[in-house]
Amino acid sequence: MTATRMQPRGALRIRDAVKVYDPGGSRVVAVDGCSLDIAAGEICMIVGPSGCGKTTLLNAIAGFHALDSGTIHLDDQLLCGPGQPQAKAGPDRIVVFQNGALFPWKTNLENVAFGPIVRGRMRRAEAREKARELMAEAGLGGCEHNYPGEISSGVRRRVEIVRALMNDPTVLLLDEPYRALDSLTKSVMHEALLDIYYRKRVTIFFITHDLEEAIFLGHKVVIMTSRPCRPKQVFTVEIPHPRDYSVVTSRRFRDWVRQTSEAVHEEALKAFELGEKEAAQREGAA
Repeated sequence: MTATRMQPRGALRIRDAVKVYDPGGSRVVAVDGCSLDIAAGEICMIVGPSGCGKTTLLNAIAGFHALDSGTIHLDDQLLCGPGQPQAKAGPDRIVVFQNGALFPWKTNLENVAFGPIVRGRMRRAEAREKARELMAEAGLGGCEHNYPGEISSGVRRRVEIVRALMNDPTVLLLDEPYRALDSLTKSVMHEALLDIYYRKRVTIFFITHDLEEAIFLGHKVVIMTSRPCRPKQVFTVEIPHPRDYSVVTSRRFRDWVRQTSEAVHEEALKAFELGEKEAAQREGAA
């Protein structure tokens, strides 16, 4: 894999972010006092227990919901904060979800080309040509005219990421995109994502429960606390990029797994105890 020199963009600065939900009249603090810096062009891996608030933070960056307080800046421009609690959704921040969102009635090429056409940024012929180029770069040549149901789950994930990149985002927001894949397919997809990243150098905010995935892909791994969500520890992964899968058998990689696993396990136990406590409270109120 060869790194392409491009000017990085997409620096995120999160300061004292707070998000409170109120389901059924009970106050649930999902994110509280969360501050984090993500450099332009950095792969930042977000790891934490289920339900800790990771996706809540991603949704605030994407503009899907408001913060109660705090600020988020993108390249020094305010996304949300005082007077503007909810960021405006836009093509500069594109989300790839766990469950996928390809249109099953459109070919893969039509799916990739869809965004710029519907936004009026490109004519159909121009968008289709750019889509072909991006798909070829991502190793997707030959499946342009297939439908999503005719390709494997791993290839569908790659099509979704290429579709996101068609909009030239500054930040790619990935919410456990490989969670449902088997380990062998995951390993292929990890290298495919890195290959795309080395070409585009887009900032990546990637949520995962897989610690080895986080260390293999990330420049930085952020261990989040159990709810409410805030960084507990931030690790800079001192393994040079570009990377390929040979690094996972190295002593340095295994050392990083050992260093980070204790922090993750501690927060998982706290999340379990919190879940047990809340379940008991619900039973008592019933």
